[in-house]
Amino acid sequence: MSSLTSEQARAYLERWELVRAVEAAELQRTPMQTKLLQLAALMQARGIFSAEPDREAESREIRERWERIKRAMGV
Repeated sequence: MSSLTSEQARAYLERWELVRAVEAAELQRTPMQTKLLQLAALMQARGIFSAEPDREAESREIRERWERIKRAMGV
């Protein structure tokens, strides 16, 4: 894999900024009804996938890690 020059990296990031701007504009133009239908479809799709038995344990572990980081930083 070849290295990027700083100019190439800057151009790459600028292209992604353009992508984000286009996506934001599209999202603003999307009617609320469409957004709500998309949300409803996502909520219904939840039942398609099987439950993850370790998810709650993993979530608890992540929360505990963040708490340790916050305590260490004095937050």
